[in-house]
Amino acid sequence: MAASAPTPHATGFPTEGRCSYYVEKKKRFCRMVVAAGKRFCGEHAGAAEDFFIQDINAGLEDETEVPEQLVPISSLSEEQLENLTKKLRKASAGLDSTLKDHTMSHPALHDALNDPKNGDPAIKHLKQQASILGNIEKLNLLGPRRCFVEFGAGKGKLSHWVDIALKDAEKVHFILVEKVTTRFKVDGKHRKKNSVFERLQIDIQHLCLSKIPVLREGNLPVVGIGKHLCGVATDLALRCLVETYAASYEERNEEPLAKRIKNDKTGKEINTLTKEGNEKNVPEKWTPVAGIVIALCCHHRCDWRHYVGKEYFRALGLGAVEFHYFQRMSSWATCGMQKTSWEAADATAQGRDDGSSDGEEQDGGEHSVSDGGAHSLPELLTVEEKKKIGHLCKLLIDQGRIQYLQQKGFSPALQYYTDPSVSLENVLLTALPVHSSAPETTA
Repeated sequence: MAASAPTPHATGFPTEGRCSYYVEKKKRFCRMVVAAGKRFCGEHAGAAEDFFIQDINAGLEDETEVPEQLVPISSLSEEQLENLTKKLRKASAGLDSTLKDHTMSHPALHDALNDPKNGDPAIKHLKQQASILGNIEKLNLLGPRRCFVEFGAGKGKLSHWVDIALKDAEKVHFILVEKVTTRFKVDGKHRKKNSVFERLQIDIQHLCLSKIPVLREGNLPVVGIGKHLCGVATDLALRCLVETYAASYEERNEEPLAKRIKNDKTGKEINTLTKEGNEKNVPEKWTPVAGIVIALCCHHRCDWRHYVGKEYFRALGLGAVEFHYFQRMSSWATCGMQKTSWEAADATAQGRDDGSSDGEEQDGGEHSVSDGGAHSLPELLTVEEKKKIGHLCKLLIDQGRIQYLQQKGFSPALQYYTDPSVSLENVLLTALPVHSSAPETTA
């Protein structure tokens, strides 16, 4: 009997009428049906673009470090759990767990914040957007002639408010990065001459910023922003900005623009940047990435392969196994809210505090995970003890990101940007190039 013909996947070709994107994790092509004349489905549409480079921001994968199937936290013995918490406390012993409060606001959102038509969930989102915008301005990143890249953009509301705040600033470009199709986008409403909105449907893991025409040709400094950039997406975005993009820029330019500015006694290039806007809002020296302002969340959705702080963990004697459990245990930081929601379940339908009922992107981290919740563990620790451990896990993971940014030539910081009653995920990561500094603030 003759052998049957090999399947399309076996020969290395996608099935006719199906998506041509190869899913590395599953070792096969995507099986989604594509529209007539298209090679990729909606989820992988970005793969057809020049700025799509497979796994460019994924980080190196060390097969020897990938842990085998690990038991869930709820199945750990008391001794195993105690050993993990001891390692955590030892590793975080020298860290300052008290962050500064940088809760701010911005006049651009004054009317929206005081509009009675906006309910509590919408107000919570607006307060966070106002504080992020205030912090962007405080860092002198709000100005003309730059490109704002919003990672995990969702509807694009953070970029929307940045554009409102900039008013008529010259030559401002917005790139909104979101891997899924999003309804009720607000970026389509912007039709100003001085600002351009461009939406890219692509996973940050495969995004090469240097291939985007406006960044390849325009020499615009990039400001990376994000509101509740979920877990692993933060690491992918950081690597996308300060590693792959910055490195590719230096490769393209034998003499960086910052050096040309320094050597040019006429100062023509500096004047080009400053003449169209407030001089204090233009970086002192031009760099590919002018700054980063990202609201963090969902540490339990981090991934060891993509994590930018591996070197930091290894220096502490920690590895992939500890990281796996610490990122799961980080969800305990919000288990107090879980308790509140159980107590309020019979009294109100609004047991959650994340404001996600308005249909916006989630405020991240408050949703439960399968094996790390406070209710799924043996009763070895109190809720308060679990919350403290969860916060230490978050702090340790974030400290690895801080060290990574420092090694890449940035001055990073962690701070609270909103009250826990607004969002339990209330930590903001900011970073400026080391030669740049934020203005002094008065008490």
